[in-house]
Amino acid sequence: MAHVKKGKSEEHPKLDMTPMIDVVFQLLIFFVVTLKQDDIVSKLTAARPTGVPAVDKTLQLIDVSISASGFSCHGRAVTRDELDGLISRYASFSQTASIVVNCASDSPHGALVQALDIFNKHGMANVSIFSK
Repeated sequence: MAHVKKGKSEEHPKLDMTPMIDVVFQLLIFFVVTLKQDDIVSKLTAARPTGVPAVDKTLQLIDVSISASGFSCHGRAVTRDELDGLISRYASFSQTASIVVNCASDSPHGALVQALDIFNKHGMANVSIFSK
């Protein structure tokens, strides 16, 4: 309601904002209470968690090198048994991780076959082989 003071004609009537704010908050509460959770979830375009633990992105690419001196994984020299243990650990996180095998020109063919056997044993099928 507008309150008009009698007297000076130069003054403008003052509008009381309190009732309007009350109505706005009542409408807000009404819409929040009546909104169904299914309506919100069905219209969301955000990616929802799948319940599967996230795999570290660094494990999505496993770098294995084979040379005449032996195996190396991510630049660190490892034995055949250590490579088996590392691949076993990586496979427990994700069997869909990509394995890149870099073979040196002087690497023995048997070492490549041993590495492929290790990958196969742990179910790692996404393997790419490169030669230097």
